Amino acid sequence: MRGHDRINGCLPDELMVEIFSWLDSKSSHDACSLVCKRWLGLERLTRTTLRVGASGTSDRFFKLLSRRFTGVRNVHVDERLSLTPRARHVSCRIRRRFLGRRRHNDQFADAALLFLRSHDETERSNVADVVESYSLSDDGLAVLGEGFPNLEKLSLIWCSNISSVGLRSVAERCVSLKSLDLQGCYVGDQGLVAVGECCKQLEELNLRFCEGLTDRGLVKLTVGCGRSLKSLGIAACAKITDASLEAVSSHCQYLETLSLDSEFMHDTGLLAVAKGCHFLKVLKLHCVNVTDETLRIVGRCCLSLEELALHSFQRFTDVGLHSVGNGCKSLKSLTLTDCNVLTDDGLEIVATGCKQLTHLEVNGCHGIGTVGLESVGKSCPNLTELALLYCQRIGTRALLEIGRGCKFLQALHLVDCSSIGDDAIISIAKGCKILRRLHIRRCYEIGDRAIVAIGRHCKSLTDLSIRFCDRVGDRALIAIGKGCNLTDLNVSGCHQIGDRGIIAIARGCPQLRSLDVSVLQRLGDITMAKLGEGCPLLRDMIISHCRHITDAGLSHLVRNCSMLETFHMVYCHGITSAGVATVVSGCPNIKKVLVEKSKVSERTQRRAGSVISYLCVDL
Repeated sequence: MRGHDRINGCLPDELMVEIFSWLDSKSSHDACSLVCKRWLGLERLTRTTLRVGASGTSDRFFKLLSRRFTGVRNVHVDERLSLTPRARHVSCRIRRRFLGRRRHNDQFADAALLFLRSHDETERSNVADVVESYSLSDDGLAVLGEGFPNLEKLSLIWCSNISSVGLRSVAERCVSLKSLDLQGCYVGDQGLVAVGECCKQLEELNLRFCEGLTDRGLVKLTVGCGRSLKSLGIAACAKITDASLEAVSSHCQYLETLSLDSEFMHDTGLLAVAKGCHFLKVLKLHCVNVTDETLRIVGRCCLSLEELALHSFQRFTDVGLHSVGNGCKSLKSLTLTDCNVLTDDGLEIVATGCKQLTHLEVNGCHGIGTVGLESVGKSCPNLTELALLYCQRIGTRALLEIGRGCKFLQALHLVDCSSIGDDAIISIAKGCKILRRLHIRRCYEIGDRAIVAIGRHCKSLTDLSIRFCDRVGDRALIAIGKGCNLTDLNVSGCHQIGDRGIIAIARGCPQLRSLDVSVLQRLGDITMAKLGEGCPLLRDMIISHCRHITDAGLSHLVRNCSMLETFHMVYCHGITSAGVATVVSGCPNIKKVLVEKSKVSERTQRRAGSVISYLCVDL
């Protein structure tokens, strides 16, 4: 009843904080914080994560944040988040609206200012636009460390103006730090040494694209916090060599994850890690100079290995995979990318030896063919995700065996697999009935028969992408519409699909949120009208190169699909500036419209220029 507070008078602060902590989205947190001053203050205590762009007035900025949100444990600063024209427009509008009320409600005005300056969220929310975008400095890092002394996770992404001085100030104040991401930061060895000296609980460290680091910094860090370090990532650090990995092997016995991308690493460092880090579970390597000797020792010593990813290896053969298959019985995920020396024999050994395998990706390994995949189907019954990319030698018989033996398969990705046809997908449909995601691109032997079988047997399918498959037509989508409740559909470039197929989807998939029908020449306005009637939850839509869709069709679509956020409509000859205006004015949540510049009127540009992106056609 209005005027009566039935909550604040009964529930103590502790119980209110507990309730707020169970909220599962930023929007829910924000809604609660606007109820009253008490809820605003209590809800702030439950915010544990801040995601912000860098701020030019970083000292004042982080002081403001630390006063408002005392329970923060995780801070993510990402200078890739830039200030968009839309953000500027929103910020100016909110400032005009709220700053005039400051004298009447200081706390609410401060909250509005804070919203403009930062983006805070719970663990599961999405990153939003940040209002101001400048370079974070060492002074800002010092204030951050002082304001959040209980910080546990810090990500500094491409913060180009920070140095060892700022990193040292954070390390000295945030001694409970457990995770540090310095991707793209030009910090030096002294900062890393300070982290090793002060942060004895550090568990995760990411040094991707940290060009200023050398062996000296990383070696000193491992001496200081090696016993706690569990995850280490290194990429494009030219001055970090095998000496660092030898130090890791000596001091980081409990290391579980190593991700390494380097042209300067050889067998020496990785052999040391394999011999010294027996708890290693995840190993991701992109090292052109590594040979079979490394994998031989990995198979012998890393018996707890669960995930192995090998990229662009040219100097190891099936001998290395033999060792992995014979020794790493707990392996669950295997990724092989551009490893041209490998053959069916190596994959067969892994399949027969690692029966717990759940994820397999084979990308551009031209020596692997049908026989290798058949062994996976026969020996790995727990497989849940399979990706075959640019595998010309893998044929239909391979997926026939996968369909027979891998009943728990939930995701299948096929790209440029010209030897796989309808019978293969039919086998998957009949044998893998809990399939949820099917992505097929440029597999020209797959047609209606395959997709009809998917619609009949895979009732759990929610994500379907069939791109540039010339033999797939309306009959396939009619079966999908009858049998599956899709949330995502991409049929770009499937020229046989017309109004009948997409209308069947509109009628049978009311939960559809993402749709790409680009380059379909048989679609018209009737399809847009039916989509508007049947799929009110649509958020992302691409209709580029659809010549027969006009402004009238857009009007019917927008009338009911008011939740649209992105809309691409380049080279649609039937759409004019009036249609573009219809989309912009009819969709209050719209964030991006991609269209030719000539179709945007001056009025539309003034009204929503911040959400319009232009296709570059002048080159």
